[in-house]
Amino acid sequence: MTFQGWDLAIRMRPETIFPAIKIFVNPLNLLPAPLPNMTDPMRFFIQPAMTAVWCLLVLLAPGAAFTQTLKPTLPKPGAERLNLKLPTTPSVSEPVDDGLRPLDFIVAVVDNEPITNLEVNNLASMVDPAANRLGRENLLREALENLINESAQLQVARQSNMQISPGELQQAIESTAKRNQITVEEMQQRLKSQGISWERYRAQIKRQMLLQRVREREVSGRIKIQDHEVEAFLQDNSKETDSSKADIHIAHILISVSDKATPDELTQALSKAEEALRLAKSGEDFGKLAAKYSQAPDKVNGGQLGLRSPDRYPSLFVEAVVSLPVGGLAGPIRSGAGFHVLKLLERKSANALPSTITQTRARHILLRPGNQLSQDAARAQLAGFRKQIESGSAKFDELARQHSQDASATQGGDLGWSNPGTMVPEFEKVMDLLQPGEISDPLVSRFGVHLVQVLERREEPLTIRDKQDMARNILRERKFDDTLKNWEREMRGRAYVEYRDPPQ
Repeated sequence: MTFQGWDLAIRMRPETIFPAIKIFVNPLNLLPAPLPNMTDPMRFFIQPAMTAVWCLLVLLAPGAAFTQTLKPTLPKPGAERLNLKLPTTPSVSEPVDDGLRPLDFIVAVVDNEPITNLEVNNLASMVDPAANRLGRENLLREALENLINESAQLQVARQSNMQISPGELQQAIESTAKRNQITVEEMQQRLKSQGISWERYRAQIKRQMLLQRVREREVSGRIKIQDHEVEAFLQDNSKETDSSKADIHIAHILISVSDKATPDELTQALSKAEEALRLAKSGEDFGKLAAKYSQAPDKVNGGQLGLRSPDRYPSLFVEAVVSLPVGGLAGPIRSGAGFHVLKLLERKSANALPSTITQTRARHILLRPGNQLSQDAARAQLAGFRKQIESGSAKFDELARQHSQDASATQGGDLGWSNPGTMVPEFEKVMDLLQPGEISDPLVSRFGVHLVQVLERREEPLTIRDKQDMARNILRERKFDDTLKNWEREMRGRAYVEYRDPPQ
């Protein structure tokens, strides 16, 4: 079911849940925004000396009293893959709202942590029965294995006392609502209409944020990039590359077709896809056509799947666009999901580095919650500061000098000029959305709460060090997937798993 382009369907294809299947879809668009597109070289300006992936806060100034930094070692590489991926699995024991509540009993124990039949059914219930090719028994088995793997990984997070603060969770939810152009209250109502309780949704988001964080920390530390690899990359970058190996950015319109579709239904679906293609060829905006015709969750983004290397797209998509010019159209193309109309939005050499970058100069006020100041109180105080600044009764730099608990306070909170990717994702994601002069809502990080204002932006040529940093992190991203798989297998191998009664 969709609500004016905001897709809330809880049922989905099995590809969305189980990693054994290659193509992922995101029918819920209710998750926090993924990290920046790590295949875009503009995102690869990282401080090599830093060691914490999500280590937030204060940009270290000379003589600073704090050692925390806004600059990360590495945003999560490959976070977006296809913009179709749904990294969600429910983790709460809420009954499936399909008219029949399954019996609840323990189906497996992972290092003393039980997994229940109800949890398995909740995950399996997210698969559209019409699209389930696994069969009920195999579907439940895959759901159980997925929960076992995640449970083993989450125990690593707990052993290191890794947590998601209430403020971080709330911020992720608010950002998701804002991205969908609705309020949090409207989000709650729409989830409720789909049979998803607010508690279940919050628990699901928190679980996935924790999984993402532990994977980033554990995997990033295992990836080593040698200087000779960086130099080889930069040398290859200076050469012309095969256009068939270039990264591509595709947008699509999907007209869904079930496995049991009748010939008439197939004809109707094909006709609808042909109509969308005809309108696109006539010059109508493809994004608007996607919003109107497409039955894929990415229609809210104009059907855009992101700039990716060809091996991260379905082969039938790559074959359809390989000879197209940028802006070209293809289709309708039949896949297991239905009929697709494709548009090639961009083609870029896989090793291409930009010649210039956009730098941002921003300032912030930091409050650190503690015994005397709760996180909610810090957010409220910063929200009050924002009102004072916007009304003209106070100045940002003066409030920063008086109240900010950061070494930059002496400079009125000024963080200086920063390249793309030098700030951690939580901070930079907010900063990048601000126009010069605009002030953010209070932003929560693991070190405190910020109020951020962008002062100005400028274009600057890349330095040799910039190119080396970008190359190093592109190479790191390429190694991330294999390293992640090895780590996941290792965590599963370490875990003691006791199977009980099979899920029903």
